[in-house]
Amino acid sequence: MSRRVVRQSKFRHVFGQAGKAEQTYEDIRVSKVTWDSSFCAVNPKFLAIIVEAGGGGAFIVLPLAKTGRVDKNHPTVNGHTAPVLDIDWCPHNDSVIASASEDTTIMVWQIPDYTPVRNITEPIVTLEGHSKRVGILSWHPTARNVLLSAGGDNVIIIWNVGTGEMLLSLDDMHPDVIHSVCWNANGSLLSTTCKDKALRVIDPRKGQVVAERFAAHEGMRPMRAVFTRQGHIFTTGFTRMSQRELGLWDPNNFEEPMALQEMDTSNGVLLPFYDPDSSIVYLCGKGDSSIRYFEITDEPPFVHYLNTFSSKEPQRGMGFMPKRGLDVSKCEIARFYKLHERKCEPIIMTVPRKSDLFQDDLYPDTPGPEPALEADEWLAGQDADPVLISLRDGYVPPKSRELRVTKRNILDVRPPTGPRRSQSASDTSFSQQQQQTLETLLEEIKSLRERVQAQEERITALENMLCEFVDGTD
Repeated sequence: MSRRVVRQSKFRHVFGQAGKAEQTYEDIRVSKVTWDSSFCAVNPKFLAIIVEAGGGGAFIVLPLAKTGRVDKNHPTVNGHTAPVLDIDWCPHNDSVIASASEDTTIMVWQIPDYTPVRNITEPIVTLEGHSKRVGILSWHPTARNVLLSAGGDNVIIIWNVGTGEMLLSLDDMHPDVIHSVCWNANGSLLSTTCKDKALRVIDPRKGQVVAERFAAHEGMRPMRAVFTRQGHIFTTGFTRMSQRELGLWDPNNFEEPMALQEMDTSNGVLLPFYDPDSSIVYLCGKGDSSIRYFEITDEPPFVHYLNTFSSKEPQRGMGFMPKRGLDVSKCEIARFYKLHERKCEPIIMTVPRKSDLFQDDLYPDTPGPEPALEADEWLAGQDADPVLISLRDGYVPPKSRELRVTKRNILDVRPPTGPRRSQSASDTSFSQQQQQTLETLLEEIKSLRERVQAQEERITALENMLCEFVDGTD
């Protein structure tokens, strides 16, 4: 008889546990917008959740330690005129968050370390360039102040938040709605999924699709894709029979999948959350009441099922804590913030260990809050891996650093504090921009007129010379 060999892995016994009642955030009216984003973003300082808002779009920001019942008058962040669809914390500044909305704008906000007494309504900068709703946001992993947005106009725009200007616009690569966009580890490539069923790898600075796979999953429902540590692409989607499916692909050889597994017949889109330090991917389906997790390795079959965390209530959305926000003393390797209809509860993933000492093998050095590049360096073609930090002594978030916007050609610096004026900061800066554009156009028209006049005078002189010549020959 052949003995079945059990695969060796330190993550085989990872188990999930819901937080205690006193660790949850109660009485939050989670947004009911039908959009497949996670509705929640978290970092070592703050928890942000998109909430219901009358006559506009808003999200609420809570300090992580402020658990329990949330006051119904707790200030919100609300500058959008239509529902907020996605939010994302800046990886290099724990006090800066971007929000995208159906009103076609992206707003970037500075969250104070103290709890504000009134709603935050003035963003640091408003980014305007999409013609339809904006549903996807993603900060660059290594370059300071570089933000990607994707909208219902099938366009991806990359912004320099520090100047408020558009760096790149990728507007002829997707013929239909973009479902997901993900940077690779050093931010040199993007992987995107689209309603046309194609999985693409894009070099944003060259404006080129460098690899493409049609129908990575054959079903019509949305696909999701994330880069792995090895440079492969992990995808979730649906089969032609509407079964949920996961896949692993090598962008250098898109013909055959490295792995393709059918899962179940549920119809919720699976949101993949990937941890490059452990190479574990967690799958959270909207409307599911479970989180499945898989380890991705270098040996076949490449994607190994680990376990499932199950609970009774379905999830409306999910936040995923960066590694530096975890409790290393308890061997915590992942933490989720699960949204219910009226509350948010943490779910903690732990590797059981007897020792209380720091576990080097569970916590390799992880990306810290320092960027490796400036936006201009990245745009000029430089690449750099994330700046890593050790978690041996835990991580203490630094004091809030203010994000300053240096006006280059679009938006003004942030407005002065004080009572809100009747005209918003973005309106003021836009009228100044209009004035500047008007003056430029008038100058150009004047210059063209002078050139035309000079040409007309030259033509008249040549005609006179021609007449004199003809008269002379007669």
